[in-house]
Amino acid sequence: MFTHEHPFIEPGLFKDRNFSVGLLFIFIVGVILLATMALLPPFMQGLLGYPVIDVGYLLAPRGVGTMFAMIAVGKLSGKVDVRYMILLGLMLTSLSLWEMTNFNTDIDGWDIVKTGITQGLGLGFIFVPLSTITFATLAPHYRTEGTALFSLMRNIGSSIGISVVMTYLAQRTQANHAAFADYINPFNLALRQAVEAGAYNLSTPQGLAAINGEVTRQAATLAYLQDFRLMMWITVAAIPLIILLRASPKKSAVNEVHAAME
Repeated sequence: MFTHEHPFIEPGLFKDRNFSVGLLFIFIVGVILLATMALLPPFMQGLLGYPVIDVGYLLAPRGVGTMFAMIAVGKLSGKVDVRYMILLGLMLTSLSLWEMTNFNTDIDGWDIVKTGITQGLGLGFIFVPLSTITFATLAPHYRTEGTALFSLMRNIGSSIGISVVMTYLAQRTQANHAAFADYINPFNLALRQAVEAGAYNLSTPQGLAAINGEVTRQAATLAYLQDFRLMMWITVAAIPLIILLRASPKKSAVNEVHAAME
């Protein structure tokens, strides 16, 4: 990059502060965008018992939220500083992830739809304004290469995000299972009452398998909530980056950027 006459990536791209910060932002958006979608279907199918078709119906409103947010961004473009819209988007996304940390195995479909719409609105308020401000101050001859790099960072963020949350999910499930298993002992009053009521039979392999299945189920549920909390903190940690972005461009510059990206 720094010695070749025609480098694979022009180092001059990274001299633009908005572009460099925008790449970091879109990386985080990639993490949140697909990592959440990688976690929710197995959570809903494996722990809540939803069939595949219902999972799709309940997750679809997330896209509706994004659509309405993008329409609103188009109306506000040139009237409101795009940094404020990005801030609103990050706050809505953080709020939705915080609500997801309160999920349990007794939630209904509306809880999933509500958090999905909130997160969709948040991502919609982030993506379009971020694309605008990232390229607004970038020199025109860098925009083609910059657009490719922008998309690449989003894809890399998605790949790394899915890998991290799935690894963290498996790790936390094992740790939670070990912690919960400590409570399966003769001194646990609640367990003794459950055995006396006939809910479990600890003297048979089938009974032990049943209680182990319940411990695993509860351990996995908590692991999903811990994953949602991890993504919430990642989103919150991105908020201070807004300070590094320069003032939003004027409407003419916004239109020019959109035309270049198209």
